[in-house]
Amino acid sequence: MDIPFDPLRQQYVSQRFPIYARGGMVASSSPLSSAAGIEILKKGGNAMDAAVATATALTVVDPTVNGIGSDAFALIWNEKDQKLYGLNASGRAPMLISCEAILDKGLDKNGRMPVYGWTPVTVPGAPSAWAAIHERFGTLPLSEVMEPAIRYGRYGFPCSPNLSQSWKGAFKRYKQILTDPCYQGWFDTFTPLGRGYEPGEIIYLKDHADTLEEIAKTNATSFYTGELARKIDSESRKYGGFLRYEDLAAHEPVWVEPMHVNYRGYDVCEIPPNGQGVIALIALNILKEFTFTSKDDPDQVHRQIEAMKMAFADGLKYITDPACMNIDMRKFLDPAYGKERAQAITDEAQIYTDQEPAKSGTVYFCCADSKGNMVSFIQSNYMGFGSGIVVEGTGISLQNRGADFTLDSSDANVISPGKKTYHTIIPGFLMKDGKAVGPFGVMGGYMQPQGHVQVVMNLIDFHLDPQQALDAPRWQWMRDGSITVETRFDTELAHALQRRGHQVRVDLFTPSFGRGQMILRLENGTLVGGTESRTDSHIACY
Repeated sequence: MDIPFDPLRQQYVSQRFPIYARGGMVASSSPLSSAAGIEILKKGGNAMDAAVATATALTVVDPTVNGIGSDAFALIWNEKDQKLYGLNASGRAPMLISCEAILDKGLDKNGRMPVYGWTPVTVPGAPSAWAAIHERFGTLPLSEVMEPAIRYGRYGFPCSPNLSQSWKGAFKRYKQILTDPCYQGWFDTFTPLGRGYEPGEIIYLKDHADTLEEIAKTNATSFYTGELARKIDSESRKYGGFLRYEDLAAHEPVWVEPMHVNYRGYDVCEIPPNGQGVIALIALNILKEFTFTSKDDPDQVHRQIEAMKMAFADGLKYITDPACMNIDMRKFLDPAYGKERAQAITDEAQIYTDQEPAKSGTVYFCCADSKGNMVSFIQSNYMGFGSGIVVEGTGISLQNRGADFTLDSSDANVISPGKKTYHTIIPGFLMKDGKAVGPFGVMGGYMQPQGHVQVVMNLIDFHLDPQQALDAPRWQWMRDGSITVETRFDTELAHALQRRGHQVRVDLFTPSFGRGQMILRLENGTLVGGTESRTDSHIACY
């Protein structure tokens, strides 16, 4: 067949309805990764097994935003324990790194952390997350759970439309700026044809398959203390990186107690710092002081934006490695604090912070099984493909999470040896009266807490179903107090916000407003899910 259609040319607004199922459900940014999760559920695995299958598959079928060298966070509802578990699998800065070392070697970019190369690479945590979840909750062998991901890499998979767009965009950018020999592994791995991939073209990532097989066989120990760790160490030394075998060997994922705020009877749960989920909770703690009845009321949208700006002012000032924080972020979730901040919102837009939100690449997915187990999971290389570093012959693309550190010694998030940085990726979870309602998330850098707030309000305040809650047009706060809105955002509403002092502009790049998923569990056990219309997202269920 050779019909000349363009899968990225969306001429019409399509209607999408929420999906219902009983046996199990996986919602992710790739139809193939969702299929991997459902495959494991049908083989008798639980939602946690499905989460590992989906996460590992995503490193293959959506590598423009995550990879084997990613970090990861998860919120896991274990029905047997009636408990929500939090997992922080973010890595630390290398022990050899410091502000002085970066500045003395001239590795900074005008006094700021570089985005590409070995310098912004911190210890990748994703493989440890897969192993930790499987060890604590898994029911099937890890080799069986990871088999779909290995199969995709070894035998190939077709490129999807948005994946193609991101891949080609990265290649166009990288071929201009990544000229050092340390980046050759990226080009060898991801552009063997000397270009990006077209939609429908078959992609083979056999190095990924071999590495994932090694991780499955060793329960991820090879990545931290074995052959893979030695390969990472060797290449870091070769190109002047700070990361060493000892950094990898010292890494451990941490099980944490989720933070939450009660919003109109629902507990909205997030991972505590070093993640930025608390920013969404701070905003909701302020917004619960108001009544919201209409998505198109300028005053109501204005209050949402102002509360979000206040929350970022608090979060960006204090969030870093919890061991280095001199404040308990729970104070910002005190009802009295929310009331105090709500009273400070005026009829005019104000600037509360001058920190800089950045665009990034992340994958979020959620899954649920028929027994009541549910997982909210997110992993990321941070900015697209990450650092641009791929360890030769392994397919391990390393994140550039260290780019979020500062080189300002007075800043809470200043880089230092063994420190965790402020982290943008955040899974979300809803509960009510101590029971699980369901996982949700919106990926996309500093858009994430803003997406969480908007999706939660769409669901709880405006009574939208999960699909509409995700599809609804979004706004995004930017560095200088300006607000970007999607092309579908109501024009009259945008003008009304402009009259209240907001600098409003339209952003034509839809993915910059985040990509989300959601699954809710009804009283009778039925699962209902929505998936992102802004990318290749798909719900698999049975």
